[in-house]
This record gives sequence, C-alpha cells and structure tokens, in this order.
Amino acid sequence: MSDVAPSEGERLQKVLARAGFGSRRVCEELIDDGRVRLNGAVARLGDRVDTANGVVEVDGVPIGVAPDLVHYLLNKPAGVVTTAADPQGRPTVVDLVPPEPRVHPVGRLDLDTEGLLLLTNDGTLTHRLTHPSFGVEKEYLAQVQGRPSRGAIRRLREGVDLDDGRTAPAEASLVAPDLVRLTIHEGRNRQVRRMCEAVGHPVVRLVRTRIGPLRDPQLRPGRWRPLTLEEVRALERAARPAGERR
Repeated sequence: MSDVAPSEGERLQKVLARAGFGSRRVCEELIDDGRVRLNGAVARLGDRVDTANGVVEVDGVPIGVAPDLVHYLLNKPAGVVTTAADPQGRPTVVDLVPPEPRVHPVGRLDLDTEGLLLLTNDGTLTHRLTHPSFGVEKEYLAQVQGRPSRGAIRRLREGVDLDDGRTAPAEASLVAPDLVRLTIHEGRNRQVRRMCEAVGHPVVRLVRTRIGPLRDPQLRPGRWRPLTLEEVRALERAARPAGERR
C-alpha cells in the first residue's frame, strides 16, 4: 500500500486511465491482476497516488503519473542549440515548442546535427532514456566524405577505439556510396561523428532518424508534434534493461 493517507492523492485507477491504459474498469482489472506496483509494493484497489512523488509501475515499467506531463517530438534543424537557453543568443530547441508547460530536451544533438529530438517535463522517462544502463537505440544517417569500404563498415559494427574508450558494437550499413546508417545505444559526446572520422570518413551531414521505437519521416525540419499515448508507452517499454524487455 502507498504511504499516502486514504483521503489524499488520486485514485490509482484514475491515474492509470489518464496515462492511457484504458477505461477505469480496465485499469481496475490491471490492479486486481497484480500487474501494478505502487511505491514498490503490489497495488490494491482503493490505493491513492501522490502524483508528485509516487512511483507507479505497470508490468515492471515505471510510468509518468503527474497530470501535466507532455512529450513532444521535434525535427531539429541544423543551427539550433539543444538547450533551454543560450548565452550567445542562438535559437534553441525550446524556442520551437510551446512555452508552457516548460520542457527540457532529452539528450543532446550537436548544433549542426539534424533530426528527431524528444522534449518533455517527464523526469522519470528522461532519466531512463538518457542513462547508459538502459541502452535505448538511436539511429542516424550520416553523409560522409569518401566511399566507406566493407572494412570501414565492419569496424563501425565491431567497435571503434576513441579517446574515451572503445565503442560498443553498433549496427552499421551502407545505404548509398557515401551514406551510412548507424544505430548506437551509447550516448557519448559527438559519438557518431567521432566514429566515422576514426574510420577515415568524416561526417558531412548527420540526421537522427529514430529514437527507440519512434520514427516520423513526415515530420518536417523545425516542426514538432505531441507523442501519442501509445508512443509514450512504447518509449517506456524500450527504456528498460535489455534482460527485462518483452
């Protein structure tokens, strides 16, 4: 049971319904089936949630429960800074989405890197998407100088020695003579650019095309859209240790 007094907080089934798990009746069944945990204990009907501090898990996946959570998917253009404010006065990714509620970018894209970026006020999901132990995949298309050989692509797949250590195995393929698709699950600074440079093919243009299960080839540069509840749930499932995913 939660430590919240019975008359405080929101009913758990209401919180689950708002989070997109179905009608309140369906959410009651989730609780009855023992699939929901509240603050580390198996939840029971009648439990109430402190949405500011409570920890709710469904099938072992932590979910955001605050009533004002928002999740935006932005197609970041080149020349926009991935931060909430910039002392040099350059445009930032936060300038491209609604000002309220305030959100923060999840991870970083370099000034000249384009593509998909998540912005949210969901601290639980942000932690899981950015912490290296969860290994959420990010896919990039890198236009590079020269024409990478099979050996260069193999090196990208097996791991490249950088100044901060060898990279983990990655998915890499050549989709055009000078275009590499690279999928990584680490979050090192400028990692894709450094990997390509290490195999002799510096990046000319870099675009992130996928974050975990999220793609949107129709989203134009500079535009954003809210995630659907199904997409939020998919991200939460993706942000799990590899041995727990299903």
